[in-house]
Amino acid sequence: MNDYSYPELGASRTGQLPAGYRHLHHRTAIGHGRAALDVAGAALLGWRMHRLAGVRIAAETERAAQGLAVRCGLGLGPLRASAPNRVLAVDDGPDRYGFTYGTRHGHLARGEETFRLEAAPDGTVWFTVTAFSRPVSWWARLAGPLLPLAQRAFARRCGRVLASIAADAA
Repeated sequence: MNDYSYPELGASRTGQLPAGYRHLHHRTAIGHGRAALDVAGAALLGWRMHRLAGVRIAAETERAAQGLAVRCGLGLGPLRASAPNRVLAVDDGPDRYGFTYGTRHGHLARGEETFRLEAAPDGTVWFTVTAFSRPVSWWARLAGPLLPLAQRAFARRCGRVLASIAADAA
């Protein structure tokens, strides 16, 4: 089903981010070795990373899958925003784990985000978030520069969560 709210499907996977959007690229080392990659990969694909980073996830399966509708809950109490997304693609090992999801109609923004884990030749496990987005709702546009700051803070938080999970695998 193609109910995405933007036409540039897959651009965050290729790194060729489209004009007219705010861009995000965050990369951080989260551990070292096969065990770190596999345990962090399971946490990423199983929504654990998102949940530990403070995002409520509502999905029909407990693992990211291509085509899966996902509703993310951001914020607290009455200020919680519901963000409908759909998983566009999944990388499920053995050398790379990750997924891309894109916004659906009703999301406060329009765009796409890719979360990826890969091991470098030296065994370092890298976590990368690549995204493009622009606000849709009036209050998201009003927030202006705060939304990109929040998105960058979330990417950093996800990296810290995965580093903690990877450290437990060592």
